[in-house]
Amino acid sequence: MRISNEHRRFLLIDQCAMPTLINLVMNGLIAWFINRSASAVPIWGGASVTVDLLATSFLLPFLICVIVSSVVTRKVRSGKISPLPPNHFPISRWFKRSPLMRGLFLGGAGVLFGAVPIVWTLSLGQAQPFAVMSYVTFKAVWAAMIASLVTPIVGWWALANASRQL
Repeated sequence: MRISNEHRRFLLIDQCAMPTLINLVMNGLIAWFINRSASAVPIWGGASVTVDLLATSFLLPFLICVIVSSVVTRKVRSGKISPLPPNHFPISRWFKRSPLMRGLFLGGAGVLFGAVPIVWTLSLGQAQPFAVMSYVTFKAVWAAMIASLVTPIVGWWALANASRQL
């Protein structure tokens, strides 16, 4: 079951490389904007590493799912992306769920498997507050990694769901 060059490019470039780059830049800018006047970013507290990681771990996969699902569906319907042949649909019925449900699931998974282990490690290691630019760099790279893992999965789900609906 080989995927077409068009779908390979769609997954590798449109759903992996571009979202990774966009999230690297956007999350770096957001982290800098929020923390630019601070002398350091504390591990705990209201405006802290912990709160930021927990929020980003949920919101980034959730928003990726909702936005990408809509964009991919529109592109398939308009003919900008060819639909998948039926034998390429995922076996699981999970891809048939609404983007909102998939987004909630991925957001929860992001918190559980993304933020919690990092917060636990920082706590266990008795981490000290981050220098602002160190945190900006960490946050940018971390968000880019989440996007590079989540967006191709969401893109595939959305492509399969939109193809099935045609």
